[in-house]
Amino acid sequence: MRYWLFKSEPFKWSFDMQVAAGEKGQEWDGVRNYQARNFMREMKIGDRGFFYHSNEGKAVVGIVEVIAEAHRDSTADSDKWECVDLKAVAPMPEPVTLDQVKGEPRLGEMVLVNNSRLSVQPVKDDEFRLICEMGGLDPAKVMAD
Repeated sequence: MRYWLFKSEPFKWSFDMQVAAGEKGQEWDGVRNYQARNFMREMKIGDRGFFYHSNEGKAVVGIVEVIAEAHRDSTADSDKWECVDLKAVAPMPEPVTLDQVKGEPRLGEMVLVNNSRLSVQPVKDDEFRLICEMGGLDPAKVMAD
């Protein structure tokens, strides 16, 4: 089981929109960065991730789950771009802001702190657990087995 962070500008695709997509979920399309694409190629069904609102809010606002492994991005003109499908799992009771993440010494090595522009990034188990706690979620209820 692995954990990830997915960034989206809320005016383009918000966590509320992700929730509205229901069980069928939504392609995490439009990613045009090789490193982010390669991370999606590593993902397995059942992996969990943070849904992060970028630009507006700059905060972790929910938990998502990978429901389809990497496949051709339907919005791409080329086969080189792939994406995964995600469904919403739970909202973050209290959004965890980028400032809060940066202010927590135990998160100092997190990719979000050191490469905040990367739209899809890995999250270590202990980072996932800590951010869930900071946001008022019981990690045991959202961390997959």
